[in-house]
Amino acid sequence: MSATVATPRPTVLIVGAGLGGLVLGALLERCNIPYAIFERASTVKPLGSAMSLAGQMIYLFRQLGIDEKFVAMSKYSRFANGRRDDGTPLPPSDFIAMEEYGGSPSYIVARPLLYNLLLGLIPPKKIHFGKRILTITEEDDKVKIQAADSSVYEGDILVGADGAYSAVRQQLYNRLKKRGELPKSDQEDLPFSCTCLVGQTDPLDLEEYPELKNPKEPFVTTFARDIPFTWTIFSTKQNTLCFMVLEHLSKKTSKAAQEQRFRNTDNSEWGPHAAQAMCDETRDFSISFGGGKKTLGDIYDKTPKERIVKVMLEEKVFKTWYSGRTVLLGDACHKVNPSAGVGAITAMHDAIALANLIYALPANTTEEITKTFQEYHAERYPPAIEAYNNSLLMSKLLKGGITGAIASFVKNNMPNWLWRLAVKGLIMNRLQAGFLKHVEDKGTVPPNVSPSTEKARALYNKRMGVAAAV
Repeated sequence: MSATVATPRPTVLIVGAGLGGLVLGALLERCNIPYAIFERASTVKPLGSAMSLAGQMIYLFRQLGIDEKFVAMSKYSRFANGRRDDGTPLPPSDFIAMEEYGGSPSYIVARPLLYNLLLGLIPPKKIHFGKRILTITEEDDKVKIQAADSSVYEGDILVGADGAYSAVRQQLYNRLKKRGELPKSDQEDLPFSCTCLVGQTDPLDLEEYPELKNPKEPFVTTFARDIPFTWTIFSTKQNTLCFMVLEHLSKKTSKAAQEQRFRNTDNSEWGPHAAQAMCDETRDFSISFGGGKKTLGDIYDKTPKERIVKVMLEEKVFKTWYSGRTVLLGDACHKVNPSAGVGAITAMHDAIALANLIYALPANTTEEITKTFQEYHAERYPPAIEAYNNSLLMSKLLKGGITGAIASFVKNNMPNWLWRLAVKGLIMNRLQAGFLKHVEDKGTVPPNVSPSTEKARALYNKRMGVAAAV
């Protein structure tokens, strides 16, 4: 149990109930800092594909007491398996070094299951659905938000964890732009060079899909030669298949440009009709599951339509993450291609660092909050850039064509020592909450130092020492 935080405690308003927002809320819950989460959607929808998590998150899950539940719902993963669209297998990538360096196996988990696990850490009264935030104001050393239903909420800190097209970021940037304080690069649209179809089937017949019985090879990526698509199929502990179908565009574009183009043609690029169109376009693509005789269409047909969505894979790291009492987290300030599987992890790491620093906040003044946000940005901006660069490299590998062929050749002919060095970089950030009982890190390589964790740990130890003396 954590030590009680001395007053004054800030009240934190979190806009966005994604993975990052939930982790932040769960941590604030543990250190007795008042908070509320506001989500635009009216209900939780089981959307998304699957995720790969290892030592980057398992130690925090142990601190929160959910590690055993997480492992029970996940599937062990060591190899990244690939194939050509004609069924020819490709050399697998062995990630055993990640397990050794980080002290934990890698696990594949359906994203909706992980989401629900984290959601269970939030008391229902502290998360408000159907809250579309319209206005944000700062006055009298407070920040206020007003939702579309006219409800108003006041706090000391506002966290924008509301995704790539963050309403919090938009209003923050509008204020900064009027004052001439917004960098030019932050005024540009979010670019993307891929669109993606994701979903998850209902539980499948093990006789029809015998590969689901294999506990050690949970996912396979198919690389096409002559079409601009790559698709990954994940098997889960629940005997479902999750899919991620990437369409590689010929050039980068933006949501604004796409919407304008389709307005001019009275069509729509997004929504259920667009998802169905992409399903129709890709349903004959072969998959390695089902004895190698099945196609994407077979698993689309076993997936409820409401679970299939088409999304953009934006790629950008914003320079401006905070101003006044407002700060951004996760996709709201850095959106990376999911090819390297680090976007959600990076967002959850943001939440850990921010929770550590809010715990250690000495006062609720704008000056102290600004210093806290500066420390947060200094710690989290470099890993965000690293995640962005890693995702760009992986997206080149997945893209196919001459660029993908070169990237694939380099990877497959890389000396083992160099491969292990590359894998090492993926597992070095293993953050923990400094105000919760420390969990022994069993990795063979020490994790990167987290200044926010050390700061929170020092204060936690001091407070626990004072409590013990009393």
